[in-house]
Amino acid sequence: MADKILVVDDDLSLRQFLSIMIKRAGYECRTASRGEEALELMAADPADVVVTDLNMDGLDGMDVLRRVHADWPDTEVVMITAYATTENAVAAMKEGAFDYVVKPFNVDELKLILEKAFEKRHLARENETLRELLSDRFGYASLVGRSASMQKVYDLMERVKDTPITVLITGESGTGKELVARAIHFESDRRERPFQSINCGAMPEQLIESELFGYVKGAFTGAAKNHDGLFLSADKGTLFLDEIGEMPLPTQVKLLRAIQERKVKPVGGVHEQSVDVRIVAATNRDLDEEIREGRFREDLYYRLKVICIEMPSLRERLEDLPLLSEHLLQRHAEQLGREGVALSSAVQRAFADYLWPGNVRELENAIQRGLALCSGVEVQLEHLPDEIVGAVQSSQEGDLRVSVGPEGVEMEDLLATYERALLTSALDASGGVKKEAARLLGISFRSLRYRLQKMGMGLEPGDGDQSGLLDE
Repeated sequence: MADKILVVDDDLSLRQFLSIMIKRAGYECRTASRGEEALELMAADPADVVVTDLNMDGLDGMDVLRRVHADWPDTEVVMITAYATTENAVAAMKEGAFDYVVKPFNVDELKLILEKAFEKRHLARENETLRELLSDRFGYASLVGRSASMQKVYDLMERVKDTPITVLITGESGTGKELVARAIHFESDRRERPFQSINCGAMPEQLIESELFGYVKGAFTGAAKNHDGLFLSADKGTLFLDEIGEMPLPTQVKLLRAIQERKVKPVGGVHEQSVDVRIVAATNRDLDEEIREGRFREDLYYRLKVICIEMPSLRERLEDLPLLSEHLLQRHAEQLGREGVALSSAVQRAFADYLWPGNVRELENAIQRGLALCSGVEVQLEHLPDEIVGAVQSSQEGDLRVSVGPEGVEMEDLLATYERALLTSALDASGGVKKEAARLLGISFRSLRYRLQKMGMGLEPGDGDQSGLLDE
């Protein structure tokens, strides 16, 4: 589609000349003799660039400029006039004109101005497309789940995203803590600025300070030039401190000061530099326990925990499992060129029976493996990791593991596994008829429905029968 230009001038001969010149340059061109007519044409089909005379009867060029920028802010406006004054030029540029051309103008000069106007327009479009892609990848769209626990997460994210408040994200490994941190940034008013991250547990103690705060030339062996740390690199943006519970105590002291004072001093430096950084931290550790053991500073903990977002484990939101599975399946199937591959019913049931100690990350890995090993149109049980298949077989064989060894057991998790296995078996035996399944289990129909909903296997109140299970 050709780039579109609208020429606005009350001089017929100039309109015709500009129209010919613009079309020969490869652009689509329309003309208007009055400002009012130009706005009507813009309303019907907005142009990318408007070239308008300054002095016209009715709406003049400044009026057109103001209206175009108010209603079509992405459109660039070039002013043309025979009455050039410094005041006119300054006024036009203050109102947002892209450039200002004086009659009689040089044709090559005008062509160059138009090329630059379209370069700016195209760059703006590319940036908008990139922002949309980043928002889809790292914004709320990257988080999948409709459970009550995830709704609480979404609500907290929405409340804090445009504030400078420090956020602490807690939860088991693999629950999506970094996704939440990125979503807070890319949905916030800081989205145009950098998102920087560091894994505090993966960085050697002697390097983490210089990585965070930077260093000056000669501060230590190998410091051949000044280096901005992550705080300065993330200025006006967001700094994500992953695995904050593993940060060394000496660095915790300096981090606390940086958060309090909003200033950082590079290693080997003398002068502090002010920074405006939004801090988001995450940990899978129990920081209360870390404080009691003397491994984490209590004052830093309360600086970080202004807002705490607790990420639920996957076993705590099993009702999200079908949605998550489908989302991850489609995403990785597209990447691997395996569109159209589905999860078999046996795999779906195995997913529902498994406890997912690795949470969403483990689910994603299992789906990736299944897609890689599957040669047909369905991922089967044999394509899954051994630990998932083994857990399912154990539950089917009635291996209750009632003995408790020195390593202990997670009783609530085991009870949930057995309950889910019994429900699944009863539904299989009853052909999916819930009332019959309740009879086989020796419980009421209402109790069965409650247990199915609790396990994420039944219907949400008011939903249709999406599970494929019959009430009677």
